[in-house]
Amino acid sequence: MAKPKRSVGRLFLIPSILGDNEPLEVLPISVKGAIESIDHYVVENEKSARRFIKKISPRKSQSKLKLETLNKFTEQAAIPTFLQPCFEGYDVGIVSEAGCPGIADPGADVVKIAHEKNIRVIPLVGPSSILLAMMASGFNGQNFAFTGYLPIENADRKKAIKTLERTSREMQQSQIFIETPYRNDKLLEELIKTLSGNTKLCVACDITLPTEQIATRSVSEWKNMKWGLHKRPAIFIIQA
Repeated sequence: MAKPKRSVGRLFLIPSILGDNEPLEVLPISVKGAIESIDHYVVENEKSARRFIKKISPRKSQSKLKLETLNKFTEQAAIPTFLQPCFEGYDVGIVSEAGCPGIADPGADVVKIAHEKNIRVIPLVGPSSILLAMMASGFNGQNFAFTGYLPIENADRKKAIKTLERTSREMQQSQIFIETPYRNDKLLEELIKTLSGNTKLCVACDITLPTEQIATRSVSEWKNMKWGLHKRPAIFIIQA
């Protein structure tokens, strides 16, 4: 393992790819440089993180990697310990499963603690499906909000959709949200049924992949479109 280079290490936020494509097609060379120099990581899934690191830096020794897992099963009390290498002079990298750490991602918990402990946080450039979809939507990029997941129960979901539509209309604010990929088709069906016909809806799926599809249409127009979104990562944006 590399020797410490400074008294206090830094926390690097390392973006990942959004699907099964070559990392350096969508990631800058700065990501490769960071991965080649860092041995301590905080990841959502160790197996996929090791595979990603190997694709970026094939010659990097996997046996020297120290990976801490951060997901819904992680004890909150354990999270501060993930930054201990920083106080030993080592840099630490957070690697998201897809996209940018801290954006719709549990890595934000580690970043918060880093600031509290005066550890320098360095975000690296990389793909964010949320921002890429917003860029491609043609909607108001000066005023937008990301809601995350909508409620699962039908009545609550319908209410949430109507609330987002009303907020969009009153504030001229683009509303962004996501769904678990295997429920995408159902969500699109519910959006078409619930939203006003003249509300604009952008659907962006498989962003940065060869199968990428992005379209903005009125809800009335979406009624005549046939898209298969099942198990395809997608972003939904409305603007009333």
